[in-house]
Amino acid sequence: MKLGLSTYSLHRLLHTNEMSLTDAIRWVAEHGGEHVEIVPLSFNLLENPELIDDIRRTAEEVGIEISGYCVGANFVKASEQEYEQEIERTLKHVDIAHRLGVTRMRHDVASRPILETTLENFEADLPRLVQACRLIADHAAACGVTTSLENHGFYVQNSERVRRLVIEVNRPNFRTTLDIGNFLCVDEDPVSAVMNNVAYASMVHLKDFYRRPASFNPGEGWFRSSHGAYLRGAIFGQGDIDTPAVISALKSSGYDGYVSLEFEGMEEPRTGARIALENARRLWEEASV
Repeated sequence: MKLGLSTYSLHRLLHTNEMSLTDAIRWVAEHGGEHVEIVPLSFNLLENPELIDDIRRTAEEVGIEISGYCVGANFVKASEQEYEQEIERTLKHVDIAHRLGVTRMRHDVASRPILETTLENFEADLPRLVQACRLIADHAAACGVTTSLENHGFYVQNSERVRRLVIEVNRPNFRTTLDIGNFLCVDEDPVSAVMNNVAYASMVHLKDFYRRPASFNPGEGWFRSSHGAYLRGAIFGQGDIDTPAVISALKSSGYDGYVSLEFEGMEEPRTGARIALENARRLWEEASV
């Protein structure tokens, strides 16, 4: 297992210019991260390609790997032209992943308003999602890149929908970025969901949430799951997810790849990310198999 941090964890500091992207990479290395995952929030590598060389050079200087590159995408479009444009845009990001020197890239696949996230719509959209993911995976294969979807965005977030799409795409270099926390957004138990999807994982995201029932409104700073539960980001190992059981499930599966910590709590990002990294390392070492 190689434990690292997603730059998403520090994006509030990047957004306010309290920290530069190269500062963030150095911070990860200084706090024991073995790799950094690049998420272009508050910066854009399509518009600022010179940052690609800065990222590679800084990671090499501090002695950590660049594990992956994560971008958004939505192939549910109103017109054929918009659909093709979204595929082309995502293909450009594959080329950026190749320039970064990474072998893993996550792109999202679909988003709909919660009331439209029905099984019927998923089945209707599935052929177009499969087609898009195959085209992107085939382009990525020539670059040595494995593409993946993440359980993200209320629509393709349930573990069975994720597994269904991976199986239907049927490409050896198309997998899933397995985020252990995001299953709560569709009210799915993280432990059983991880067990359902870990065989298809090219990358694992560690994340934690506080969860309160739909009948209890805790006030500011919370968002709601697809069935109304209240969720708020927590420091990994301090929230309501059974993180020891999740880590045990990951270890028992034999997964031994990149594990990327994501912090999205209300605490100061450096404090939250530091404690989260420490907790993740400790929990992994303590977990039974």
